[in-house]
Amino acid sequence: EAVELRAAGIRRPILVLYPIPPALAPVARGERIAVTAGDQALLEALLAAAADERGTGQDGPLEVQLEVETGLGRGGIAVENVVETARTIERSRGVALTGLWTHLQAAEDAERTSAQVERFDAAAARLDGAGIALPPRHVAASGGLLTEGVLALDGVRPGLATYGLIPDELVGAGGAAATIQAAGLRPVLTLHARPVRVVDLPEGWGISYGPTFTTTRASRIATLPLGYGDGWPRSLSNRASALVRGTRVPLVGNVAMDAVMADVTDVPGSPVTIDDEFALIGSQERERITAADLAGRRGTNSWEVVTNLAARLPRVYHAASVPQATRTLAGLHRAGDAGADETAARRSMRP
Repeated sequence: EAVELRAAGIRRPILVLYPIPPALAPVARGERIAVTAGDQALLEALLAAAADERGTGQDGPLEVQLEVETGLGRGGIAVENVVETARTIERSRGVALTGLWTHLQAAEDAERTSAQVERFDAAAARLDGAGIALPPRHVAASGGLLTEGVLALDGVRPGLATYGLIPDELVGAGGAAATIQAAGLRPVLTLHARPVRVVDLPEGWGISYGPTFTTTRASRIATLPLGYGDGWPRSLSNRASALVRGTRVPLVGNVAMDAVMADVTDVPGSPVTIDDEFALIGSQERERITAADLAGRRGTNSWEVVTNLAARLPRVYHAASVPQATRTLAGLHRAGDAGADETAARRSMRP
């Protein structure tokens, strides 16, 4: 992903949050991509690869940031080992220690967060006491940014908040801990489709594989061309809805790889056609479907909902209400063609 960002022209600093395969050290160094030291054995192999002159054609050292294990249990160097690890990095040729960080397990849990921060501060104190210059430090992700006592330090790592979404744990019972900044977030992602078929089917007609849904009356069924191949999971079969003309309609039958079906029989006015636009995430008139709504129905979280949306779904980027560009598997199309691409993308949901 980091290499892809560089290829797209992004020149800002990039940090990979997990240790990388050591063989990729020359690539990271050449592209000025900072990497994480979170496992001692992998770090030693990484440093050996970084010191190989055959892979260091670009100027500048390989930037390594040290992750501290403070309680997440997922990655990082133990507090008592940070000085030894930092010295190993400092002694290595072609490498520079450029960051110190940790990740919170439950930002909304003040007691747990306080314990993690204490361990992180202890790690920083150990480095300082050993005469090692403290590199920039960062702790807070979206949850930390939106709770009281935010730990800005030298940087922050917003993730879900960049979608304009509040972390699930801060909604409802945990919402009391959220700061006023959370109320200012608004979702930036919507998911739309137009049908590839709308048909009237008789009573007793099975819909999709199985079938797990059979019409109990004469029904009008719209086929929307996206499915679990696009990140709309099969677990939502007969459990989700869509919006059309501001009306909430059920999605019926098993989700297929490339299709979901909507029962539009009860939509007021003239019959729904292939020219109608459906919202699967987003708003129409007074109705709204959020990532959190879908997460609840899937038994997961909002992060999984938005990150599961597959690359083959066309992306239309807007500034205010004006399309700026459309991204499909064929590439990025700038504003001049955005309108045409948006129309094609919304009609077919395919490049």
